[in-house]
Amino acid sequence: QVQLVESAGGLVQAGDSLRLSCTASGLRFSTYAMAWFRQAPGKEREFVSAIAWSGDITYYEDSVKGRSTISRDNAKNTVYLQIDSLKPEDTAVYYCAAGKLGWGSAMYDYWGQGTQVTVFS
Repeated sequence: QVQLVESAGGLVQAGDSLRLSCTASGLRFSTYAMAWFRQAPGKEREFVSAIAWSGDITYYEDSVKGRSTISRDNAKNTVYLQIDSLKPEDTAVYYCAAGKLGWGSAMYDYWGQGTQVTVFS
């Protein structure tokens, strides 16, 4: 059974940084691209960032580009997302996903339960 478990998000102040992690089990982690999506209240789920299985290709959505870093540790079956200079508009439920590298949610076969991140100003 595949499981993706995100770390707790939390309540953070605007301007601070946050690092999320997602640990996978039940799949050959090192063969999957990993991604982060988010869904804000009343909005559709949107792509945030993705990383190839090897870690050498990364994608970022424009609103987080330049202030976020996705990384992975295949030995720990874990993917990370750090976002710096957090903004209230980063408030959302963040989901990690495993699948084929791409921008669309349809590229990803497995999903975590999500973790709430709330940014206050």
